[in-house]
Amino acid sequence: MLELYNTMSRSREPFRPRQDKRAKIFTCGPSTYRRPHVGNYRTFLYEDILVRYLEYLGLEVERIINFTDIEDKMLAEAVKLGTKPASIARDVAEHFFRESAELNIKLPDTIPRASTSVEQAVRIIQVLLDKGIAYWHEGDVFFDPLKYEGFGKLYRLDMSRWPADKVRFKKDTYHGRRWNRGDFILWHGHENGDIGAWETELGYGRPAWNIQDPAMVVEHLGPEIDINCGGIDNIYRHHDYNIAVIESFSGKRYANFYLHGEHLVVEGKTMSKSRGNILYPEDIYAWGFQPHHLRYFLISKHYRKKLNLTKAGLGERARHLDEMRSRIRRLLAAGTAVAPAGGAAGLLRAFEERMNEDLSIGAALEDLDRTLIRMESGQAPPVGPKDLAPALERINSVARVLL
Repeated sequence: MLELYNTMSRSREPFRPRQDKRAKIFTCGPSTYRRPHVGNYRTFLYEDILVRYLEYLGLEVERIINFTDIEDKMLAEAVKLGTKPASIARDVAEHFFRESAELNIKLPDTIPRASTSVEQAVRIIQVLLDKGIAYWHEGDVFFDPLKYEGFGKLYRLDMSRWPADKVRFKKDTYHGRRWNRGDFILWHGHENGDIGAWETELGYGRPAWNIQDPAMVVEHLGPEIDINCGGIDNIYRHHDYNIAVIESFSGKRYANFYLHGEHLVVEGKTMSKSRGNILYPEDIYAWGFQPHHLRYFLISKHYRKKLNLTKAGLGERARHLDEMRSRIRRLLAAGTAVAPAGGAAGLLRAFEERMNEDLSIGAALEDLDRTLIRMESGQAPPVGPKDLAPALERINSVARVLL
């Protein structure tokens, strides 16, 4: 049985969907004020492996990945560039779609945007206002975490340190891994110079970032899902805010599993504009690598472990993949091939054993290659390539780097 590490429980748990043979998954998408970099794609890739493996196991996956296109940073970028947020979002989305296709990332048919879920955000805020969990202050709406029992449970926030005096945080997002101990904003009333606003039942304004994901989740998946995914930074504030908003709105448990991927660093250092070390897929290709090399590198180390990107390390992984792909071609082209005990079915069992250990795709492919080497050296009873090919194709339906 598939076991996933659940950030909520800090332990690996058997995965059972709420509905038989059907899984609902929310994966945080890009903030479209800037292009996703290779670190973002590492997150999108572990989520891709999750979706593909659930489908491999026979589940129907209902998933959304969202575009955050109206947050503070987007509006500031639009003012800086003298353009419209929609124009920036369109350009970033084009990069995302093209690069995801190159990296064999499977995307849902429909990708909701914060700007298209404003009405749903308003409905949720109205319910929270009616319940007394949210309140108006100087034209904005804030969420009071003290009105939601269990606030901060994902992070395991120490609520005993909550300030006695009322504190409000009005920005959509705050830099760094720290907690804002106070009320967080849900609705920005329109202010002079604010270029993004809608006329709604709450008045003229816009939904804050903290309500945008809940609005898109509830609108497209409902308030109860199986898995909520994202990067490790989302453990700080963001996902606990989502939990508090959705569960306060619905009165039901939001997600049963929370998955978080670790950072990718470059030459041992966090990517940042100030360091000038932000890398995009095209930068990797300019080094002479192909998209399947980058995909393999980004999935080769377990998603919950930090991954260090160096040109040498990427080159080593690329060579390993090229050798494995060549080995597969030779085996499939041979008149007869050989397989380990259990035949081609044994390859699938070994693959599933590793994948069931919290999506250990890198280890699964390492094991596979060791088996391919033994097969090529004739250390097992012969098996025809026609039996080997379907097994490899099935594994590759998840890995998407082998054939």
